[in-house]
Amino acid sequence: MFSSPHSGRAYSAEFVRRARLSRLQLRLSEDAHVDELFAHAPACGAPLLAAKAPRAYVDLNRGPGELDPALIEGVRASGLNPRISAGLGVVPRVVAEGMPIHDGKIALADAQRRIERYHTPYHERLARLVADARRVYGLALLFDCHSMPSDALRANNQEGCRPDVVLGDRYGASAAAWVMDAVQDVFEAEGFAVARNSPFAGGYITQLYGRPARGIHAVQIEIDRSLYLDEARIRPGAGFSQMQTRLAAVVARLARLGSQPVRLAAE
Repeated sequence: MFSSPHSGRAYSAEFVRRARLSRLQLRLSEDAHVDELFAHAPACGAPLLAAKAPRAYVDLNRGPGELDPALIEGVRASGLNPRISAGLGVVPRVVAEGMPIHDGKIALADAQRRIERYHTPYHERLARLVADARRVYGLALLFDCHSMPSDALRANNQEGCRPDVVLGDRYGASAAAWVMDAVQDVFEAEGFAVARNSPFAGGYITQLYGRPARGIHAVQIEIDRSLYLDEARIRPGAGFSQMQTRLAAVVARLARLGSQPVRLAAE
């Protein structure tokens, strides 16, 4: 199954009105159009769960308890959490480049409503998909789909080896080695340069669902936005159609993964 938790773009008029940023600035947090890039999944028999709520409103790739005391009234600091400290909790305080979303704080009840309305149903549905796949097929493969700013890849651009795709399995904690090897092979067969776990190793979703010892494997997929997106205007770029075609082939092969390892295990 495929998950796209950061591609939501349904901005309510009330949220935009209350924010100190423009709609375009709010969209800087999106993994824009990633749901469209992986839209071929259902045709291949693999569910695609895509967010509707935007990441600037509620982040579905954070834990529901990751509440930011600098943003939400009545929340106390509890230990060191670098994501919360950076303003990137379950209800974000900032978008890209550290731009504050709100003037001042929001009510705790507001944060709780966002979580109850969007975060909880998303994860209830995703958990059911994972459990159903595990029960029916004996294993579950969850691909958590994201995109990364092209600037984030500069540190990885060594000796001309800039990756197009970064696969994250939390350094082996969320997926078995055979799964990561197979996923990398699929992307490379379609001509993508692939890196693993750097600069992105996986977030809350891979951490929560990935249980390779139980046959549940979660892999985060990060796509370089410069390959498909006009990053300044946050709209499909010149390479969008080509990327859709290439990823349709990738998705078709990813949807077939799993049958051979299960047979080998049975033998």
